[in-house]
Amino acid sequence: MTLPTDEIARTLIEAARQRTAVLPLTNEYPDLDAATAYTVQDAVVQARVEAGAVVIGAKLGLTSVAKQQQMNVSEPLYGWLTDDMQLDTGQTLICSDYIQPRCEPEIAFLLKDDLRGPHVLAAHVLAATALVFPAIDILDSRFAGYKFTGSDVIADNSSCAGFVFGGQGIDPRGIDLKLVGCTFEKNGRLLATAAGAAVLGHPAASVAWMVRRMAARGQGLTAGQVVMAGALTEAVAVSPGDTVVARFDRLGTVELPCR
Repeated sequence: MTLPTDEIARTLIEAARQRTAVLPLTNEYPDLDAATAYTVQDAVVQARVEAGAVVIGAKLGLTSVAKQQQMNVSEPLYGWLTDDMQLDTGQTLICSDYIQPRCEPEIAFLLKDDLRGPHVLAAHVLAATALVFPAIDILDSRFAGYKFTGSDVIADNSSCAGFVFGGQGIDPRGIDLKLVGCTFEKNGRLLATAAGAAVLGHPAASVAWMVRRMAARGQGLTAGQVVMAGALTEAVAVSPGDTVVARFDRLGTVELPCR
């Protein structure tokens, strides 16, 4: 059965535009598989581009085995970042711009070379990276209560909504990213601690997986793009008045106030 991918995409596009959550797509389309969901994702991203946005990078999701098991999926997933999602250092998150914003700490890569092809490894990712940064990923699922299947969240562009970098950026070849420690705080209270190894064993390995997965769809990354390598901890919901802070060993700190 051929699913109406454009119609499915319009459901998500309208949900984001109206800032109103919807039910999981798989409630109505139980046959929605990952391959078809990525086709829906393409249409969702293309709608942003047609509205004037520019694709500036990508992000990974479900990079921990525990999260994959929870969502009943066998591999991570990815989505695309556009320039209208980025917040600059010191900028405030306006919660009313989103449906149900959540934040999580990540290690971000700024590429100096293209990355594409089915044989990319972590070593290639590191060689192609100009700098790595501490970052906060802003999620905003278009599904009520963040209740979805793996196919749902792929179609929803992996809950992409925003991101902010902190620190000065450092050369990744000078440190072992899997050993980089992170603490995540909300309103001065410690929520979680983690290390880079929480992301598929190594953040660069996470990015390499994504590039290989993209290659199967004729996609890749280009110099100048940014990549969010995957969450080191669970995401936390944020509301006006909150401040979240991610502190990374060697990489620095990123802080995001909300109103």
